[in-house]
Formats: sequence, structure tokens, C-alpha cells
Amino acid sequence: MRDVAIIGVGYTKFGEMWGRSFRDIMIEAGLEAITDAGIEGREIDAMYVGNMSGGRFIAQEHVSALIADYSGFARDFHIPATRVEAACASGGLAVREAYINVASGLHDIVVAAGVEKMTDIGTEMTADVLASASDREWEGFSGATFPGLYALIANYHMHRYGTTREDLAEVSVKNHNNGSLNPKAQFRNRISIETVLNSPLVADPLRLYDCSPITDGAAAVILAPAEVAKKYTDTPVYIKASAQASDTIALHDRRDIATLDATVFASKRAYKQAGIKPTDVDVAEVHDCFTIAEIVAYEDLGFCRKGEGGMLIREGVTAIDGDIPVNPSGGLKACGHPVGATGVKQVAEVVLQLRGDAGKRQVDGAEIGLTHNVGGTGATAVVHILSR
Repeated sequence: MRDVAIIGVGYTKFGEMWGRSFRDIMIEAGLEAITDAGIEGREIDAMYVGNMSGGRFIAQEHVSALIADYSGFARDFHIPATRVEAACASGGLAVREAYINVASGLHDIVVAAGVEKMTDIGTEMTADVLASASDREWEGFSGATFPGLYALIANYHMHRYGTTREDLAEVSVKNHNNGSLNPKAQFRNRISIETVLNSPLVADPLRLYDCSPITDGAAAVILAPAEVAKKYTDTPVYIKASAQASDTIALHDRRDIATLDATVFASKRAYKQAGIKPTDVDVAEVHDCFTIAEIVAYEDLGFCRKGEGGMLIREGVTAIDGDIPVNPSGGLKACGHPVGATGVKQVAEVVLQLRGDAGKRQVDGAEIGLTHNVGGTGATAVVHILSR
């Protein structure tokens, strides 16, 4: 297996892009990554595209071929382009597949991309599409939605560990603060604890400001063998580990609904592969689809003991200037959550952090970064560890 580096990154502004098409935003992200890498299209050997549900969001399947076509890679170079689907972890898994491809020696320059256009259909249909990432027969058909399922996790966590309603709100406040520093974030407004607590109830105890939004967006990263990375950039970022794990798709079959075992096992495998401990991580982008998800992620990634996630956010440990800065991009909550693109954006953000190119949201002295991308309520988890 070869060592692998990321030589270029790009992602669009996230938000509601009424006047732009699926292919437009994907091409924008890809061109930004290619320009960042300083490569030409003919140097690209393969492409992996994370996309959860183009067939229902925009009535378009075969999206990898669509993107290869409109990027010029199909007609001019005939590269292999493959769609990757793992619900909201589709983007992270696309990066992992691209990593495996380069590490194995099959190809040299590979694009990992992610894209979702979610706002072209109504909110009710969007909720139904997202619910298809749960166990449709045992959860969806019974009326369970993802806010409802994560509300179960939140209620149990609060009951068992004493996590408070204010702890959840602190996650949203932190991530909106970070998003205000990110010019590509969907929401750049700072909010207060009171704003979160007084927002409309979605699924008790989760309120509107505890939930990530419906988002359009795309992201891309360019991977290359580490031994040639310096040919393209003076600041390559190395993928030190890539790990994936699975769990039951239905929440009721879990060993412990307040623990995402897929995250636990994926992160342990990643730490072992990278030869580091959780305390070595300088910056992390984690999957905060709901505020409780970020608190649980702190614990399952080993940043604290089980039940202490509320304490971490309460004491400012995960703020940009804290000991373990989490979601400096604004996370899914404020930067936005175009489901197929999120995992790729997380990697792009950590690359910017490690290169020192993150602007006002820069984490000082970051040398090791982690990304954590989750599908559904944790049936899939993908963890990457990156290093300067």
C-alpha cells in the first residue's frame, strides 16, 4: 500500500441554490479543486462521487456518468467514474474509495467528490427521502423521522448522563459562531442560547436550531501518491488513516442507543492505523446532523469518557480556541448539510486547516486533523485522519 496525499480541495458555497443546477455546482467544486492542485484534466485517472439520492431529489440517476460527461472526463479521457452511496456518509465513503484506489497503486490521480441538490423538492418529500436512510420497514413506515430518532438518542442521553437542554443549545451556538467566520457557510449568523431554546419544537427535546438544514452544495478533493505530491503542491496533506464501520440500521436493535458503535470501531481502527491517540487530534470535523450527534461524537471518538460530552461543550473544550476544536467550518448545523457532499467538505475543511488556509476560522498550529461522517443514525461511519 502506498502513502496517499491530498493535493487540492474545493467546495461551493452551501445553501439554497435555486438558480443553479446539480451539474453546475459539481463542476464548480471540481474546477476549484483542480485549480488548487495545479493539475490538468488529462492527468486525472478516476473519480468517485458521493451522492445519496439524486434519483429522488432531482429525478436523475447515473450521476457519476453525468458528472464525468459535463466535466469533460468522459468524452476526452474516458476515465472510470463511480457513484458511492452510504446515505449521509456517501461523501466520506467516496474519499475512502478514492484513497484505497490510490493506495493500492491502481491509479495515481483520483478525484473524490460529493454533491447533493436537495431544495428542488418540497420539505415533506425531502424528509421522506432522508427517512429512506433509516430502516424503512421498522422505522419509516411507523412514522419515525430522523429528528424523531435522534430525539430518542437525546432523551436517553439526558436521562442516563445528565446532559442538559442547554448543553445541546451550546453546540448550535458554537457552530453558528464558527459558521459566521466561513464565507461558504449556509448560515453566517451568530445566535444565543435563548434563540435555540425558544425556536420551534421539532421532536422533543430537539428544536429547530438543533437540526441541520436542507442544503445544496458540492465538494471535491484530489488525491495522489505521497511520493509525487510535492510535484503539485508545496503543502500536501497526508491521509494517515481511513476507516469504516457498520452497525444495525434500526435504532431499536442497538446495544446502546446513546453510543454509535460504528463510530467507536471506525475511530479505533483509524487511530491504530495512524499510530495516534484521540488526544493527538488538533482539529476535527464531526457529523453534527443534530446537536446531540456532536455530543455523542465527542464520546464515541474518544475525546472524553462516555457521558462527558455535555461537559466538553459546556467548558469550551471544543471551541476554535479550545483544546480540541470541533467543526470550525460551522459543521453540518451552520455550514450546511448537502448529504452526499458533507463528508468530502469535511475533508476539504481539515486540509485547509492543516495548510493554514482557513482564514478567520483558522485553528492555530493544527497539525493532525480528523473527519467523522455518519450515515443515518449510525449504520455507517467513516473516519479519516489527516496530517501535515
